[in-house]
This record gives sequence, structure tokens and C-alpha cells, in this order.
Amino acid sequence: MSARDSESGRASENIGRTKPGQDESSATFGAFVRKPGARRVAGDVSGSNKGSDKGSIQPEAAIERVEALPEDAVEVGFIADAYGLKGWVKIVPHANGKQGGDALLSAKRWWLVKGRDRKSARCLQSKVHADTIVARLAGCDDRDAALALKGHTVNIARGDFPKLDSDDEFYWVDLIGLDVENEAGVALGRVADLIDNGAHSILRIEYPDTNKDGAPVTGERLIPFVGVYVKTVDRAAKRIVVDWDADY
Repeated sequence: MSARDSESGRASENIGRTKPGQDESSATFGAFVRKPGARRVAGDVSGSNKGSDKGSIQPEAAIERVEALPEDAVEVGFIADAYGLKGWVKIVPHANGKQGGDALLSAKRWWLVKGRDRKSARCLQSKVHADTIVARLAGCDDRDAALALKGHTVNIARGDFPKLDSDDEFYWVDLIGLDVENEAGVALGRVADLIDNGAHSILRIEYPDTNKDGAPVTGERLIPFVGVYVKTVDRAAKRIVVDWDADY
């Protein structure tokens, strides 16, 4: 099973085998992992009105306050600064912008959060800029408006993530919370997080344990997300089966 590719941000799986010459390097993008083929071209996601008539529906012209985020919202970065003088903002994704950011480059609707302040914003245009993403939001028309958004986290609905190329690819967010057991049926814990070690993804699994005094503690297992160890990922059953002994 290959892990995430450094150019994309998703986790991919090649169950039970590794192709000759397959690149298993990876780089995280927040909750994502993926295999080769990242889209890194600037995205105009405004639902362009070029050539439209006067009766066409125009996009929202303001950033609106909201009571809550969608249930499937995933935090993918934060606004670090204004970019230029025309209201663009600079977003630091949860990894190098050159190595991910498909959701930021494709989603039309963003949710911005800072403390109790929650806003809904329509993204008109976004593109990779060095290690960041820069974007133009409807209703953010000058540098002062962009600076007012500094420090907000950027959230994207999971349903707006770009479609994965195959059933053997996974976003990190879809792996977190799955139960893990070995091929003998022994429960090993639950995926609490994933780690990028520069070569592949690693499942960080937590399980109930006790310390030397018999007090309850949370144990941890780290299992590389590669085909030699990870045998099946069943999202419907919320289960991952691995070739891993409980006493490792």
C-alpha cells in the first residue's frame, strides 16, 4: 500500500502489493493524503458570469456570519495575512501549499472561524503561491477587509473535497476514528491521528491500557500505512485490518 504522494495530499492504498518503482513519499495537507496527480493549477471557482445576461444570478457579495458550520466541515488551514491591495488573503494550509490544497483550490464555499466568530465566504479564485494559497473572497475588496480576516481558520465541507481517483485512495479525515484489528481478529485500538514521516503515512492508534501501578492510561501504536502492514480498509464497517501483533 502506498502512502500519500508528496504532490497531492491524499493517502493511497495498493493493498497487498507495491508496484515496482512506486513512489511512497508523501506530504500531509491537514487531514488529507493522496497519490500522484495533484492539481496545482490556479482555480477560478466563482461560477464565472462571463457572457451571462443581466438576469443571471450573481454570487453573494458579502461574507456572512453564521451560527454553525456544516457537520462535515474540516479545518484545512488558516488565514495568515492579506495579500496585495485588492482584498486577497494568504492562507497557510496544514502543509506546503505546493504539495496539496486541492480542497482550497476547488471548493466554492469556505467557512472562516476565529474564536466564536463564524463566517461563510464564497471563494471566487484561489491559487498556489510559494508555500501558501492565496485567494479572493466575495465581499473582501481591499487590504483592510483582508487584514480583518487574519487569524481565521479555513474550513471546507468534506463533500466539497475533490473526488479521489480510485477506491484505494483515502483522505486522512476518513481514516481517523476507524477501529483497527489484526488478521487474527485482535483489537488493536482506534485511529486517533496520522503522521507524515517524509516517506509514508503512519497510523497513530490509541487503545486503553494500564500503567505499572494498574492505573488506566491510553496506549499508543504506530503502524506504517503501507501494503506490507495494512491489508484492508473498510470504511463502511469502520475497520482497518493490519498484519501487526498486539505486543509490537
